[in-house]
Amino acid sequence: MKGHVPVYLEVTRKRTFAGAIEWPGWCRSGKTPEDALEALVAYADRYGAVISRSRLGFERPGGVDDLEVVERLTGNATTEFGAPGVPPKADSRPLPPAELKRLKAILEASWRAFDRAALAARGVTLTKGPRGGGRDVPKMENHVFEAEEGYTGALGSRPPRLPDATLAKRSAALRANAVDALAARAAGKPVADPRNTKRPWSPRFYVRRSAWHALDHAWEIEDRS
Repeated sequence: MKGHVPVYLEVTRKRTFAGAIEWPGWCRSGKTPEDALEALVAYADRYGAVISRSRLGFERPGGVDDLEVVERLTGNATTEFGAPGVPPKADSRPLPPAELKRLKAILEASWRAFDRAALAARGVTLTKGPRGGGRDVPKMENHVFEAEEGYTGALGSRPPRLPDATLAKRSAALRANAVDALAARAAGKPVADPRNTKRPWSPRFYVRRSAWHALDHAWEIEDRS
């Protein structure tokens, strides 16, 4: 990432998200746009460590001056709540096979990072937040799984139902289903088991949101351990 790193800002009165256009999952928030950009740079090493094995050429920016804000979006209630909710225009671009392979590698690396963090913290009492709150690891694993079910539905696919299986097996099936649906959507083909989604997410935004959520909770577990 020599030179400027294209980023977008999703802004509300109380919270801003800054996200790297070409690096889904690398997205952080702050009270102001300046805070969000600072947080994005601060998490660059952690993000780079997640995708390092994928050999995708990620290079850490030297500072905020290396970031170039190419789009500024007005956030919504989702932004205020604490999640990136407005896709940048770049996410509406077609997703050719080579780029699909790259984004799939980032997505799966993000999922693995969450799995590793959860496994490493199994049986560990996580520190509480300033008000004594925060999910424990099993609840966080369930939360991430349930969120991914919603994300898969937003992609336009019906999540598989395996009510008697373990969470690990249900999660593996859900992720495989999501990857298949992602490939179908990217190629403009029908999803195998479509869901009646009125305004489905673009494939790029699905990867952006899912990778961000997995990494956000992976890093939360690490920090609270």
